[in-house]
Amino acid sequence: MSTDPKHEIEIDGDESLSPEAFEDEFETIGDYHRKAAHYFSQAAKHHLAAAAADDEGDETATELNAFKAYRDQLNGVQCAEIAAMESGDKADSSDGLDEEEGADL
Repeated sequence: MSTDPKHEIEIDGDESLSPEAFEDEFETIGDYHRKAAHYFSQAAKHHLAAAAADDEGDETATELNAFKAYRDQLNGVQCAEIAAMESGDKADSSDGLDEEEGADL
C-alpha cells in the first residue's frame, strides 16, 4: 500500500456515497470505482439488516434484505469489472508493440 498522502481517501459518512453523486453518466474509471464502492457499502448495510432481522425471527425482512444485499453486490461487481476492463483497455493501448511480441509465444 502506498503511504503517499494523495492516495489516502477520506470519506465523510454516507454523504460522499449518496445516490446524488452518481446521477450523471459515468465518464472516468474513477466514477466506476466510486459506484462500485457505493454498491458494496449498500450491500453491507443490507446484510447487517438481514442478520438483525434473522436474529429477531422476521423471515420476511430477512429475505427482503438478503435480496437487496445480493442485488447491490451484483451491481458492485459489475461496476468493478467495467473499471477493470476500462483500465485494461488503457493499458493495452499504451503497450503498443509488446502485444505483437507476445503473440509469437
